[in-house]
Amino acid sequence: MPAQFAVFGHPIAHSLSPRIHQAFARQFGIALEYRTIDAAPAEFVAAVRAFFAAGGVGANVTLPHKGAAFALADERSAAATRAGSANVLTRLPDGRLAAHNTDGDGLVRDLTERHRADLRGHDALMLGAGGAARGVAWSLLEAGVQTLTIVNRTPETADALADAIGEPARVHTRYWDDLATLGSYDLIINATSAGVLGGGLQLPPSLVGARALCYDLAYGNAAIGFLAWAKAAGARYAWDGLGMLVETAADAFALWHGRRPDTETVYQALRAAG
Repeated sequence: MPAQFAVFGHPIAHSLSPRIHQAFARQFGIALEYRTIDAAPAEFVAAVRAFFAAGGVGANVTLPHKGAAFALADERSAAATRAGSANVLTRLPDGRLAAHNTDGDGLVRDLTERHRADLRGHDALMLGAGGAARGVAWSLLEAGVQTLTIVNRTPETADALADAIGEPARVHTRYWDDLATLGSYDLIINATSAGVLGGGLQLPPSLVGARALCYDLAYGNAAIGFLAWAKAAGARYAWDGLGMLVETAADAFALWHGRRPDTETVYQALRAAG
């Protein structure tokens, strides 16, 4: 029986993760089964435990379960611990679960290696302060972002993230209602769940600097609204998170199989497929 893997989310039917992991597996001649599991928040922990009890080897975790995945794990990587969220769960030999967070590394690799963006010195605005934002904030700063301004509809959540980062000279929070008066930024990261959940963001075009790079952590249909706004506002670059998805999947694959796949061929195939 092929090794069992899955991605947990709610909703999750749209996920490209099964296609990505099967493509990676073909590079090495590995037989595996990878499926989507839709679990509502109240059902998530039981669904994860049932999956691993039935022989599951590893799981990816996406919206809205990253915080819950971190909480139920027995061991946590440094990246997961500082973010307080996890996007990868792995069954250890003794049956316990290890949590990792590969979001930040995946985002930075996509931006700097695939898109050739130099993040050093950028003044960045991050929309959202939930699990996705927590997964990438530290990595953006480590990649050389000069300042990071976090704006969230619930100010307390943004303040908690800024406090956890602990760099008050570089990391600031602002109120959502003040977006129209914040001025412009040369890097804008959409880490909200609005697109995934079918909602829209009403954002002022004044946020977009003359040479701004705008990036949505979501991909496909979920990113269309934000990218359309960015282009209309004059952004120099507007990218979705498809490359980040492929890179984070590669990190998970390497954790599970001990071999790192080629990501560019898979990314290009998915992009060509629309």
